[in-house]
Amino acid sequence: MDSMNSPSAHAESMLNNDAWVVIPLFNEAQVIGEVVQGLRGLFAQVVCIDDGSNDESGTIARAAGARIVRHPINLGQGAALQTGFEYALERGAHYVVTFDADGQHRVEDALEMLNRARNEGLAIVYGSRFLDNRTRPGLLKKIVLKTAVWVTNLTTRTRLTDAHNGLRVIRNDALNLIKLRQDRMAHGTEIVVQLGRTGLPYAEHPVEVIYSDYSKAKGQSLLNSVNILIDLIIR
Repeated sequence: MDSMNSPSAHAESMLNNDAWVVIPLFNEAQVIGEVVQGLRGLFAQVVCIDDGSNDESGTIARAAGARIVRHPINLGQGAALQTGFEYALERGAHYVVTFDADGQHRVEDALEMLNRARNEGLAIVYGSRFLDNRTRPGLLKKIVLKTAVWVTNLTTRTRLTDAHNGLRVIRNDALNLIKLRQDRMAHGTEIVVQLGRTGLPYAEHPVEVIYSDYSKAKGQSLLNSVNILIDLIIR
């Protein structure tokens, strides 16, 4: 694994300098530049874990203002998150924001969640697409996701309405107790299990997940949900 610092494309902002945004990145060259640019308007520290991409994802993300840590081969999203957690903690992060690379998350939601963690003394804030009606995932995807929520709530100490949303805020005391070993989609349940064991205060926050033409064209929307459910069943 090798790391590369981002160029000083824009002046280093002190906005939210206590928080690092961690983005698992795999073959998202078409959208990652815009994702990073949007984040860099509000967050000084953004790191992309380039998980063995075979396109120009890492180069584009770095040009947009992110730091890059690269896995030489694809290890999976769980492994990428764990690398990002360790990288941010080593650099003094007080909070980490996990953010997807495909453009499905809103920067405004991330900032609201971070401010809520600060203002309410929360160690974990989970994003939920099911706390309001902004997100329209489609009937089949909704059924799969709700089933995943039911299984997760049945097997963990945490009660959530959206157990596999990639937008989260995690404070460093909770993050120090996380060690992800599930590299693929099952890491979403594993992180809920491990965070629940900390006994630290948490809340859910309403967020919008944007199902764009890009994500639909890649088939990510439903396929990821089915993969989550399969991993939950066999783990």
